[in-house]
Amino acid sequence: MTFKHKLSSIVQKNNSLVCVGLDSDLGKIPKHLKSQSDPIFAFNKAIIDSTYDLVCAYKPNSAFYEAYGLEGIAQLKKTFDYINEKYPEIPTVLDAKRADIGNTNEGYARFVFDYMGADSITLHPYLGIETLDSFLKRLDKEVFILCKTSNPGAGELQDLEVGKKPLYQIVAEHVVEKWNYNGNCALVVGAPYPADLNIVRRIAKNLIILIPGIGIQGGKVEDVVKAGVDANGQNAIINSSRGIIFASSEADFAQRTREEAEKLRNEINKFRVTI
Repeated sequence: MTFKHKLSSIVQKNNSLVCVGLDSDLGKIPKHLKSQSDPIFAFNKAIIDSTYDLVCAYKPNSAFYEAYGLEGIAQLKKTFDYINEKYPEIPTVLDAKRADIGNTNEGYARFVFDYMGADSITLHPYLGIETLDSFLKRLDKEVFILCKTSNPGAGELQDLEVGKKPLYQIVAEHVVEKWNYNGNCALVVGAPYPADLNIVRRIAKNLIILIPGIGIQGGKVEDVVKAGVDANGQNAIINSSRGIIFASSEADFAQRTREEAEKLRNEINKFRVTI
């Protein structure tokens, strides 16, 4: 089953565009978990079990696992294995923001898709389309191309004019018109920039857009939903990480996480056009 089919099915089943970002910083997880042999995985497992019926995707950021070396990578692997075994209907995104020359990307693709078992990955566009074939040829996977990122300094390069258009629009146009030859390209646009998100949505039509930056990074739900979903209220993955997973640092963290995920789902659906 392709990423698109998995996403469409779970959006309908859970009536949700919420993606929970598993940015599971060991320094912030509840103290009572830290004595366990795999504390990050234990934290992730509890988060997943408490939110699986409220989400459309999970998105671990690889940096929070790579920081702990082999142990961190092992717990990331356990997280993907757990989702794939217990909740295989829920698609996963490895937020890795990779970019390199073609033969190096072959190694990245094997790590992300074959070893980790992720359904999709985030990638930089800067090296051009010829370097991305290692990912695009995996027809059942999705490739999320960074377009307008959620950080405050995103515009330093992404807003530079190229032929009287900002660079992020050029990236969106290239993805839609030239790079999506296998039908598995998607885009990343940050929630703090709803006007830019609206422009990208018009360019992208019904392509999937991953939208990070809700809440703590300044993105407002109403603005994001109105700008980012397609005409049918679909094809947007709205991510919240810290605002959901660190809702509590006490023993009630899983229940609090569920409450925050449900709150976000309900708020999104207030403004969402559904069919």
